[in-house]
Amino acid sequence: MRVLIVDDEPLARSRLSRLLAQIPGYQLVAEAENGAQALQLCTDLTPDLVFLDIEMPGADGLSVAADLARIQPPPAVIFVTAHPQHALAAYQVAPADYLLKPIGLAQLQLCLERLGVSTRVHLEKQKLQAPRLSFRVGLEQRSILLSELFYLQADDKYVRLVYQGGEALTETSLKQLQEKYPQQLVRIHRNTLVLAERICGISRSADGQHLLLLRDCPVQPEISRRELAQVRLLLQPD
Repeated sequence: MRVLIVDDEPLARSRLSRLLAQIPGYQLVAEAENGAQALQLCTDLTPDLVFLDIEMPGADGLSVAADLARIQPPPAVIFVTAHPQHALAAYQVAPADYLLKPIGLAQLQLCLERLGVSTRVHLEKQKLQAPRLSFRVGLEQRSILLSELFYLQADDKYVRLVYQGGEALTETSLKQLQEKYPQQLVRIHRNTLVLAERICGISRSADGQHLLLLRDCPVQPEISRRELAQVRLLLQPD
C-alpha cells in the first residue's frame, strides 16, 4: 500500500516513517510538511493511505482531509495528533482512523489492521476481480465490466453488447452468456438478455408492446409475453 506522511514536524515524520518501515506491505512514497504540499503530492502520486497531522501552518489537517475526500476514489486518511480534543472534529470528515502521538509500533499495527476496505488499493482489487465481458474490435481484444452493461441482443450471427459508452459485437451466444452469468443476466425476449441490476420498470408502447425500463439506458428493449411474468416478479419488492 502506497503511503504519504503529512506533518509539519520533521521528527514526527521521521518517527512514523521508521515505524512504518517495520510493517510489511506499506511503501512510503513521499512526505509533506503542509496541506498544500499534501494535496499536490496526492494528485501526482495517488497514495492509497495518508497519515495526516491536524495542527499545521496554513491549511490544517481537517480542511486537507475534506479536499482529499473529493478525490475519486479517495485515499484513506489516518489523523495523527498530540491533541485528543481534536477527535470529535476529526471524525466529522470520516477518517479511516485516529492516532495520538507519540505513536508506538503496536498502536500503529493495530490501526492498520483496522483499516477499512474503502481505500483505493482495495477498490482497485475489487475492480480487477469484478466479472467482465470480452469482445474483439478488429484484431484487438477488449473488455468491459459486466456492471457497465445495459443489454445483449442477438444480431444475425453475432450478439450485440450495448453498454455505457458504446456498442460492440461478440461471437459468444446468448445461451453461453446466460449460463456464465445466471445471477446477473435476465432473459426478457428470446433474442435479448439484460443486466438484472438495471431493471427499474415496465412501460407500454403505442401498439401495446411491453417495454423494459433500464437505469441510465435511453433504449427500452421489448419484453416478450413469455418472459413478462418473470420480469414483473423481479420488480416486486422483497
